[in-house]
Amino acid sequence: MTRTTAMRQATSDDAAAVASIAHALRDESNTSLPPNLDTDMARGWLSRIGEHGAAAIALDGSIPVAFGMVEASPDEPETAELGVWVLPDHRQRGIATQLAEELLALARERGLRRIRGRLPEGNEPALSFLSSIGGMVPLRNPDMTFELPL
Repeated sequence: MTRTTAMRQATSDDAAAVASIAHALRDESNTSLPPNLDTDMARGWLSRIGEHGAAAIALDGSIPVAFGMVEASPDEPETAELGVWVLPDHRQRGIATQLAEELLALARERGLRRIRGRLPEGNEPALSFLSSIGGMVPLRNPDMTFELPL
């Protein structure tokens, strides 16, 4: 049986799925996720993001394998930070790029004009991913800019 990866907007109902992905990634030292993200914390995070950004989740069949978010800056209302997290067994399949595309569309709908990549220190794969989607942002959303954080 072949499973396909489906993307959809995440809500607070997806808190357990987000927490399970975060739990699976907890031993990776170079992730920008909160260290002990549990279901209650994920629910609060998703609710806050829903008010000031957007979140999306990727499912392989019925199994949550990745999630991402664009979270608006409280100091710069038109600026958001992008983060994408994919389970190790599902990396290198284009899921992160698909999530980024979904999130950029949601960000545009919410009036966000500048996107910054969430880049944990020492995470070369994240740098490569963010660099690769950096050119995609203005190409798909001409009124949007992308910048990697310094």
